[in-house]
Amino acid sequence: MDTEHTYLDETDIRGIATYARIGLSDAEVASMTTDLNNIIESLRPITEYDLQGVRPTFHPIAGLANVMREDVLKPGFTRDEALANAPDVLDGQFKIPPILGGESA
Repeated sequence: MDTEHTYLDETDIRGIATYARIGLSDAEVASMTTDLNNIIESLRPITEYDLQGVRPTFHPIAGLANVMREDVLKPGFTRDEALANAPDVLDGQFKIPPILGGESA
């Protein structure tokens, strides 16, 4: 890492760790400081793009509209149709084996 560009120091890392409720040893703070500064440094070329006159994009797909369909009431299955292929039925309902133990109805 270029020592000329230090973005975060150990005090910053300790503050972030405290805020995130993460316990870090002194060695971990030192390592995290180096790692995060290296990550930030690797992103520095992004700052070199000429963005003069480029409007901010708030959504990557401009003009995106609600693509959900309208709710349309349609007839469903009758109880008999829904239960027609059930392996087991009891009192007009699906009968399933108990999953938490106990007796089967």
